[in-house]
Amino acid sequence: MRNVRGVRFIRNLIEINEGPSPSDVKHKIEEALERSAEVDAQRITVGLLGAGEVVLRGAVRSWAEREEAERAAWLAPGVKSVVNELVVDGA
Repeated sequence: MRNVRGVRFIRNLIEINEGPSPSDVKHKIEEALERSAEVDAQRITVGLLGAGEVVLRGAVRSWAEREEAERAAWLAPGVKSVVNELVVDGA
C-alpha cells in the first residue's frame, strides 16, 4: 500500500484470532452430546490429544449413536481431527 500514489498513512488493525481454548472445545462437545436426543452423553468421555485433536471414548448402543457423537464432535469450533474409539455394545 505504501507505493500507491496518494497514500500518506497506513494503519494496520488486523488481529489474529487464536481460536477457542482446548477446554472450550471439550466443553462445547460435551454440551452438544448432552443436547442430542440420539446420544447417551453419560457413557461418552471427551478427551483432547492436542490443539484441535479430540478423542471420543466409551460405549454406545448403536452405530447411529456412534456416528452422531462423532458428528457432534466435528461440529465444535476449533476441532481439526476426531479419533472415534466408541464401542458399540447394544446395551
